[in-house]
Amino acid sequence: MDINGLVQASSALLIAVAWKLLGAVALWVVGRWLIRVAIRILGRALSKEHVDPTFARYLQTGVSAVLTIALVIAMLGFFGVETTTFAALLAAGGVAIGVAWGGLLANFAAGAFLVLLRPFKAGDFVNAGGVTGTVDAIGLFGTTINTPDNVRTIVGNNKIFAETIQNFSANPYRRVDLTVTINNSVDHHEAIGLLKHRLSMIPNVLQTPAPDVDVLQFTPAGPLLCVRPYCANAHYWQVYFDTNRLIREAFGEANFPAPAPAYTLSGLAPVAELDGPKTSG
Repeated sequence: MDINGLVQASSALLIAVAWKLLGAVALWVVGRWLIRVAIRILGRALSKEHVDPTFARYLQTGVSAVLTIALVIAMLGFFGVETTTFAALLAAGGVAIGVAWGGLLANFAAGAFLVLLRPFKAGDFVNAGGVTGTVDAIGLFGTTINTPDNVRTIVGNNKIFAETIQNFSANPYRRVDLTVTINNSVDHHEAIGLLKHRLSMIPNVLQTPAPDVDVLQFTPAGPLLCVRPYCANAHYWQVYFDTNRLIREAFGEANFPAPAPAYTLSGLAPVAELDGPKTSG
């Protein structure tokens, strides 16, 4: 066996493979850079045409995925893999994956419907798929929502599309729902008038429609009042906490007694009977 010839052949093969690998790495780096440039150009073009940001992000994500697949196919061709055969295998694999990953394709289809039907858009405050927060982006398979406690949450598009969607940003204002119980001895007319007057002083509370304050129901502790100011969605939590604080301060300044359950006992036996029969002697 010619050891020198074998070593030379192995060296040549390793060098060729190394060059191939370096070329593949270079192709990947340059290709990904070109894809990012193309996506940025597409984003600027869509922004210039005033395309909806939600649809623009969805389109950019889709284009990036398609270009990345094309780059992978080009890299396989660089290594000498027959790309037409690979394309056929990819199509067959896609069918198999589609059957196995029906849920993933359902998320993709639901994402397309979310973009087209637009029940919400990026920046809206929603309750969707059991998650409440501000929509950051609608992706190919999932929607990213930032919750009020600043947790980034991704919900499958199909889950969102199949369930009830609440868009708190769609209407110009929303109602803050609070309740407060007053003591039975307090005049409810006085309490309602006091709250209505003080609510008008809270910043960002709308005057039209006017705040609602009325008797909601009766409890053993006293009448239960509903307190419902209206405000823009952006001011909801500020109005919520300010109203809670106002109720406490207003009733404290008016010296209203704290609500307490009141019960009336009837049907008690006379004291003599409770003590038992008395004996003489």
